[in-house]
Amino acid sequence: MEGVLVSIWCITYNHEPYIRDEINGFLSQKTNFKYEIVIHDDASTDNTVEIIKEYEQKYPNLIRGIYQIENQYHKNISDFTWLNKLEIQNCKGKYIAVCEWDDYWIDYQKLQLQVDFLENHPEYIMVTHNTLQINEDNKVLSPINYKRKDGPVKESEIILETVKLQTASRVYRK
Repeated sequence: MEGVLVSIWCITYNHEPYIRDEINGFLSQKTNFKYEIVIHDDASTDNTVEIIKEYEQKYPNLIRGIYQIENQYHKNISDFTWLNKLEIQNCKGKYIAVCEWDDYWIDYQKLQLQVDFLENHPEYIMVTHNTLQINEDNKVLSPINYKRKDGPVKESEIILETVKLQTASRVYRK
């Protein structure tokens, strides 16, 4: 897709109960730029592939599926370079937004806010945000807020050394 600024990179395997929420979260994004949705299915054995293909047919200029015949995770469990190569080869955007497994986005401005920050701050390579951890009944188990011992993390702080970043909150430069 030409003119794509952001590639949404989604990895899934047997996530039939979650994949619609995930894709709908991508589709709900309100942006002033083009984005693409690249979904890598790692040989699911449930109806995940059929759901992805349904959305791919409905949004052919926006969603592209990559379908493994054999589960790559189990073949390459100790080495994820195959997945990084697949991501780089298939994502056309200047930025990559990650959302995988059973995660999904609830803020329709997520991509716009994160890309605006990166576009205005070329010295940064990645941006992240707070997240919510919920159970199958949509009950919030815990908010995940990035904090230091002495208070919240500020925009200008580098937090990689002290915080495990939630995958679904990341947008980074390709």
